[in-house]
Amino acid sequence: MLVGVPKEIKPQEYRVGLVPGSVRELAHHGHQVLVETNAGGGIGFSDDDYRNAGAEVAGNAADVFARAEMIVKVKEPQTVEIDMLRDGQVLFTYLHLAADKPLTEGMLGSGCVGIAYETVTSQQGGLPLLAPMSEVAGRMSIQVGAHNLEKEQGGGGVLLGGVPGVAAARVLIIGGGVSGINAARMAMGMEAKVTVLDKSVERLAELDMRFGGQLNTLYSTVDAIHTHVVDADLVIGAVLVPGAAAPKLVMADWVKGMRPGSVMVDIAIDQGGCFETSRPTSHDAPTYVEHGVVHYCVTNMPGAVARTSTFALNNATLPYTIDIANKGFKAALNADPHLRNGLNVYRGQLTFEAVARDLDLSYSDAVDVLAK
Repeated sequence: MLVGVPKEIKPQEYRVGLVPGSVRELAHHGHQVLVETNAGGGIGFSDDDYRNAGAEVAGNAADVFARAEMIVKVKEPQTVEIDMLRDGQVLFTYLHLAADKPLTEGMLGSGCVGIAYETVTSQQGGLPLLAPMSEVAGRMSIQVGAHNLEKEQGGGGVLLGGVPGVAAARVLIIGGGVSGINAARMAMGMEAKVTVLDKSVERLAELDMRFGGQLNTLYSTVDAIHTHVVDADLVIGAVLVPGAAAPKLVMADWVKGMRPGSVMVDIAIDQGGCFETSRPTSHDAPTYVEHGVVHYCVTNMPGAVARTSTFALNNATLPYTIDIANKGFKAALNADPHLRNGLNVYRGQLTFEAVARDLDLSYSDAVDVLAK
């Protein structure tokens, strides 16, 4: 199979779909790889690095899209990229369709086969291709939260861990999944007072066994969220409904009740955000102030640490990329129900039910469309 890797064009996005080591692995399996010039330049990989790994380097994205049977990316296709997709071409990347109806309609119109990293599942019920970026985003959320609590960033001038004789900051993490756990680890490491809310009693028990008295765990209810949001210095939104739009769990009126200079970081913003006051931002303008509270809602948070993120992502996605290339997309999807869960768009049909429901679009079962 001819696999194409275009340069990411979303603002401030330096990650790349395949690193040279992944290219070499695909070449070892007998596949061709076409990489757009300077695709890996943002994380220190030259065109020669890709050539030495066995790739051909293309002069522009149009050439990559025109020739490749499968496109491997990081972020959802931008408008100019949607226009280059073609019928039957495989796109393997993060899509987050539930938060973007124009993107969904554009992909449906292209006739492409869209396989989303974020809805591929594992035998254990996890999301193995979302997990590495959730780890990065969770750890980053505390880093950026602590920075934005500083006075010159618009925060209240609070040091996350405090000092002897001065109370540490109160950190509330809504959601105890992969990103929430990683946020909690970082916040506890900086000696903040950390509370995690989750609706799974089993998950809360796991966290309690793992962290003991270092971490306060509470069952998530409307009352618990409201009570702890208004008392927090830093709130991390780390909820996830796979493939679907994030639920709005923090209301605007509650944000009004927070102390001015508090900070909110919405990791769920790729799926629409879990704070009522959230709106997407970018790395070049990452924050805004609403009701006196600093909001950080960057839609590609891991892009700020692009080299670490790219390697972590490639570690997770490469086996699936090779499987699709070896078998062809239809055979690979039919053989692996967990990979098939990643199929969101198939030649003009929407094949992920949660996306169809959130966007009020018609839904087709993936098994049925692949059988035709």
